[in-house]
Amino acid sequence: MKKTKKPFNAKLFYRRTFLVIYDIISIVLASYMAILLRYDFQMDSVPKYFRQPIERMLPINIVLTMVIFYFFRLYSSLWAFAGETELQNIAMACAVSAVVDGVGMQFFRTGSYQAVPKSYYMLYLFALLTCIFASRFSYRFFRGLKHKKQNKKNLISVMVIGAGEAANLIIKEIVNSNFSTMVIKCIIDDDKGKWGRYIQGIKVVGGRDKIVECADIYDVDEIIVAMPSAPRTEIRELLEICKDTNCKLRSLPGMYQLVNGEVNVSKLRDVELEDLLGRDPISVDMDSILGYVQGKVVLVTGGGGSIGSELCRQIANHKPKQLVIVDIYENSVYDIQQELKQKYPELNLVVLIASVRNTNRMNYIFSKYRPNIVYHAAAHKHVPLMEDSPTEAIKNNVFGTFKTAQAAAMSGVQRFVMISTDKAVNPTNIMGASKRICEMIIQTFDKHYETEFVAVRFGNVLGSNGSVIPLFRKQIAAGGPVTVTHPDIIRYFMTIPEAVSLVLQAGAYAKGGEIFVLDMGEPVKILTLAENLIKLSGYRVGEDIKIEFTGLRPGEKLYEELLMDEEGMKDTANKMIHIGKPIELDEQEFFMQLKELKDESQIENSDIRPLIKKIVPTYHYTD
Repeated sequence: MKKTKKPFNAKLFYRRTFLVIYDIISIVLASYMAILLRYDFQMDSVPKYFRQPIERMLPINIVLTMVIFYFFRLYSSLWAFAGETELQNIAMACAVSAVVDGVGMQFFRTGSYQAVPKSYYMLYLFALLTCIFASRFSYRFFRGLKHKKQNKKNLISVMVIGAGEAANLIIKEIVNSNFSTMVIKCIIDDDKGKWGRYIQGIKVVGGRDKIVECADIYDVDEIIVAMPSAPRTEIRELLEICKDTNCKLRSLPGMYQLVNGEVNVSKLRDVELEDLLGRDPISVDMDSILGYVQGKVVLVTGGGGSIGSELCRQIANHKPKQLVIVDIYENSVYDIQQELKQKYPELNLVVLIASVRNTNRMNYIFSKYRPNIVYHAAAHKHVPLMEDSPTEAIKNNVFGTFKTAQAAAMSGVQRFVMISTDKAVNPTNIMGASKRICEMIIQTFDKHYETEFVAVRFGNVLGSNGSVIPLFRKQIAAGGPVTVTHPDIIRYFMTIPEAVSLVLQAGAYAKGGEIFVLDMGEPVKILTLAENLIKLSGYRVGEDIKIEFTGLRPGEKLYEELLMDEEGMKDTANKMIHIGKPIELDEQEFFMQLKELKDESQIENSDIRPLIKKIVPTYHYTD
């Protein structure tokens, strides 16, 4: 096969020719400079028996040094990106050149005199190293100045909080980058021993009490929190201070980045509201979950949703025998399918499009795959939308759960875990009331089948589909206003991974019939969330981004509850998981009411609320 000739690169040719000529001049200059430095730059003072070996060896030294430079890749490196390796190559090449030059001159020595003064060798190495280093790194230096001059108009003034290893790596990358538009102005650290010292030329100006003052003095645009190992409580305290600066806040994801050597500018992320929860991530007994899920066939309904997809991620990580994902919406379930295939190539994964409202389809899926464990996350959850379409909430939530639970019982499923909500407690909306009926179905089924039926109830999760956080982000990106329904409205919040890990552990505790209640911590004002998110984005509340109150929506209440008064509560091995006592009900009457509810929903009865209230006496609604 005929080889294709490489096209002639004139620019590269001229650049290498220049370097060769420059190096020849540098070798000559270094040879004479070494002896002139010894004799205070007085050429007449240099004895002839010292000059003669240098001059005789010089042509040979030039040729040999050029060969040495070639083998150390001094003509093939990309000097615009020169680093430690290239610096080592220059040092080694010059050192070898000095040794070869010294050895060679011994053959040209005159009489009993030594070839050159002993100081010559070190002076020659120093001079040659200086000349070669200057030629190679000056290109990078001037190229960097050019890029920084181009980016000067877009420079972002940055304050770094933390003076540890992570901060050092981040600062080093920003300072040394030719393309970064950031300029580090100061560093904050509470360690008094570091105050007044420098990292990469940047001064540690003081502790957290200096954050607001220095942000103003240095005209800071952005604050980077480089403390991946700090506890959440400390991070929250720092962020509360930073919010008063109106600077954009960014941080490193976590300590594992340091362990993996992955700390760099690309790993920085915007500070999220999760960072302001003011507590460390919830701990979970992973061994109990692993023993519960490992080697089992697990089926997740609604597997493409926020909770469902996170369930699938965590289950996949616990080595199930097979994971079956069921969802009606093809786009979202496709996304989680591709993610799991890439992350867990050995996972036995089945993804099915199906509606939990379809009796025959659900019976077929359960009879074919025979799951051991079912997580039922499929549901309509958007409160205002369900107020406008109440029969759809009943068809999907109530009877979708009924049909899925029945299929599970008939196929011998060991455990059925239904995802519920705090809105099921004293519900004021159709969505909450429908989920309360689902809990009643689960507790009733548990009494009549060998399958262990349980429900897990929790509040809002940060960032889930339909939650306020994504809406706030879109409104802020559009320049506002941010809409809050009421200044006093409060909600319980938890991160999606935390909620799902607790759901998995609650499933491991299940014995049948329980309603597990997750401890959501302290409730948070939605207005506070909106204000924090605006500040974390680098804007001023009321000036840059306004907040508007729109009034409570249909079915919405100011606060949510996790337990009804009559339920009581007992603890589990995990202090974050509690069990509500089952409420007794008349099963015969309940099933008759369900049949009536099904009939009314199928004929699209728009006034279905009175019937729901008969089933759920704690349901309160306004006409």
